[in-house]
Amino acid sequence: MKVIVADKISERGVELLKQTGWNIVSTTKETLGGELKDADALIVRSATKVTPELMDKAPHLRVVGRAGVGVDNINLDEATKRGILVMSTPGGSSVSVAEHTFALLLALVRQLPQFDASMRQGKWEKSSSGAEVRGKTLGLIGLGRIGSEVASRAEAFDMRVIAYDPFISEAAARELSVELVPLETLYAESDFISLHTAVSPQTQGMINAETIGKMKKGVRIVNAARGELINEADLAAALKSGQVAGAALDVFAEEPPKNSPLVGLPNVIATPHVAGSTAEAQEEQASTASSRFATQDRWKSQGIVSRVRDYARL
Repeated sequence: MKVIVADKISERGVELLKQTGWNIVSTTKETLGGELKDADALIVRSATKVTPELMDKAPHLRVVGRAGVGVDNINLDEATKRGILVMSTPGGSSVSVAEHTFALLLALVRQLPQFDASMRQGKWEKSSSGAEVRGKTLGLIGLGRIGSEVASRAEAFDMRVIAYDPFISEAAARELSVELVPLETLYAESDFISLHTAVSPQTQGMINAETIGKMKKGVRIVNAARGELINEADLAAALKSGQVAGAALDVFAEEPPKNSPLVGLPNVIATPHVAGSTAEAQEEQASTASSRFATQDRWKSQGIVSRVRDYARL
């Protein structure tokens, strides 16, 4: 059994794979194509895109595992046609992404990057333009694993938390002290909006000129989910007009965001898709992915056709 590890994962994950006695091969972008021709399995993170063209190079491929949440970088339709099982590791980075989300929210409202930049220039510019989050309303679009973790942190800061999630029951939301509301209500009442949903035809570009117009003037938007959820040109215009007071973004429609109108705006905080990149999250995801490979018997048989989607949401 030959298993290709195309993207860097933790050493613990690699060790778990080696314990199976399989042939484990770590590749680079340059060597991946040549190694795929006799590969049975492939492990990726975000860098490697599992496209039809890549699958053409791997005629014996039977399983693809992603050490991460979601499978956006894997063509599920093509994998299904070819009988390739797809697995992911939802939940491994939930705490890390939630903590990063809240760090972005606090940095945004207290203007930490601006104050840090000023201090580095030798200035001592005290300002009372910051605000408290206590008593403010946080609207969560998506109340899955990460959204739930963000909600618990917001409760500790005495925030009112509302959420839109058609897949979550009222009872489950009440356990989190979260009020489920229609999306229109969330837009109208939120002081902060944080995105925690997957990209779909219904959610792609959901933050746009029309929906921003339904929000409170001065709303602040945080996105550590998927860049495609936001129409970047529309958000940039709203940031310039003051309809949106600020945005904190860890993800972009194009990564790196070479042409984004958002990067560089004075009321935008940007980080390079690192919300889930803590040491703890990387260890958990790699170990989980490797363990699933080592214990998964279903995919070892010939002829399997299985399409796995991560419906748990971000």
